[in-house]
Amino acid sequence: MPSTDDYTNLSCGREHPDRGVQETPDGRIILFCTVCTTDRGAWLANAEAAAALTDTWRSEARAWSTGRWLLMPDHVHFFCTPSAEGRHSVERWCAFWKDLLAKRLRLGPGRWQRDVFHHRIRSVEQYLEKLDYVRQNPVRAGLVQNADGWLWQGEIERITWD
Repeated sequence: MPSTDDYTNLSCGREHPDRGVQETPDGRIILFCTVCTTDRGAWLANAEAAAALTDTWRSEARAWSTGRWLLMPDHVHFFCTPSAEGRHSVERWCAFWKDLLAKRLRLGPGRWQRDVFHHRIRSVEQYLEKLDYVRQNPVRAGLVQNADGWLWQGEIERITWD
């Protein structure tokens, strides 16, 4: 497992994140996503940002349903799946909520990296592995001793692999 610092430097054979998510015959789409702050600025893991982000996901940014999420100082991890309320690309949806959050927090433009890094979950085993990876992220970064001690995490909607 890569460390938090290595996560965004993993080589996947391309310079930018992949675009779009293709449908599967069973219609199942669960994404594991990471969105980073510009220049990895450490402004994100706090009560104000967590409240604003979760409120945005619950109220206005409903094209995708957000499941488990975790804020690190310089990035956010979350799981999402398309909702019945809209069919926009994950890239468009992320751009929408990043803009709303910047306005709510009075951050000004340019506080987020441009893209979203997403990985399509393809099995229950992979889903559980990524859930554990996210949960242990603050421990690996030396921010807490125990994952349960990290305050900036939660779940908006239950996303399961059934």
